[in-house]
Amino acid sequence: MEPDFTKGLLTTVVVDATTEDVLMVAWMNEASYRLTKQTGETWFWSRSRQELWHKGATSGNTQVVKEMWLDCDQDTLLVKVDPAGPACHTGARSCFFNQVQGKED
Repeated sequence: MEPDFTKGLLTTVVVDATTEDVLMVAWMNEASYRLTKQTGETWFWSRSRQELWHKGATSGNTQVVKEMWLDCDQDTLLVKVDPAGPACHTGARSCFFNQVQGKED
């Protein structure tokens, strides 16, 4: 099964293959998806820079792909990786470290 790129960019959820912690969420276009499959490391599409980026190309914090799973609509990808360092550009292991408190009244 392959993603449906006719709907646009693919939401990509990246998790640690060992701990299953969510590390980051990014976007893939068809080119970054193909590069990810070809190289075995994650590649994404930067919406802000409008260019492909290889995770860890400058930081060394690459992500080796262990498994990839498509959702039922073929428009969201779950990628299980072996991370070589922090996923977040802040240096945090995961991009998800800001807890939202309570519900609004």
